[in-house]
Amino acid sequence: MSTQFEQLFRLNTLTFHALGDTARQDIILLLDQNKRLSVNEIADKSPLSRPAVSHHLKILRDAGIVSIEKEGTKRYYFLTIEDRIDLLKQLIAEVEEHCIE
Repeated sequence: MSTQFEQLFRLNTLTFHALGDTARQDIILLLDQNKRLSVNEIADKSPLSRPAVSHHLKILRDAGIVSIEKEGTKRYYFLTIEDRIDLLKQLIAEVEEHCIE
């Protein structure tokens, strides 16, 4: 296996972890529909508690899937998934090249 192939797997680890939970998938879908939301707004639109939403947002933020925009004392979350998608596409291309006969 090539080093680039291995690096692409490692670079996608946080993305796989973040996308592997249905609660985080639901948050992504909410942000896609609403463009940007606060923790309280997400909690109001989901069955999750505010602390649970904050926990999931931290994982999504660490993976580079969401970012924060501050307005005064409020923090709004929005999707920044484009770079993650590009890395996933690169990994898929490598998998197709190396693993599919």
